[in-house]
Amino acid sequence: MPKDSNTSLTPNEWKIMQIVWELKSCAARDVYEIAGGRFGWAPTTVKTYLALLVEKGRLTATRVGNSFLYKPRTSVLQSLRHAADHLLDKVLGDHHGPLLAYMIKQSKFSAGDIAELRRVIDEAEKSARKGDRIP
Repeated sequence: MPKDSNTSLTPNEWKIMQIVWELKSCAARDVYEIAGGRFGWAPTTVKTYLALLVEKGRLTATRVGNSFLYKPRTSVLQSLRHAADHLLDKVLGDHHGPLLAYMIKQSKFSAGDIAELRRVIDEAEKSARKGDRIP
C-alpha cells in the first residue's frame, strides 16, 4: 500500500469512500452519478476526490479503455480504526474513558456488538487490576 495510506480522510473523502465501499468496484461515472444525486456534486469534483483517494492509497485505479475502475484498498473497518486511532492520539491526558463512554451512548449496537464490548471491558478491567495499561 502506498505510504500515504495513513493520511486522514476529509469529510467529503469519507462520502466518496462510502459510495465505493457500497459498490465494491466502480467506474468514476458510477460514483459521480450517486454523489451528484446525494450531494449535488459535479463530475469534476468527484473525479478530483477519486484522484486524491488514489494518491492517499485508499483506492486502486485500473485503466479499462478510456476509463478507470476504482476499488477500495482498505475496508470500512480498517478506515474506521485508523480514524479512531487518530482521534485518540489527539485526546489529552486520561480523557479516553469519558470519550469512549460518550461514543457508546451515541451508538446503536447489536447483541453481538454488546457481547464484544463486554469482552473488551472485562479484559481491560483484569488488566487494570494488575496495574497494567492496555495498549
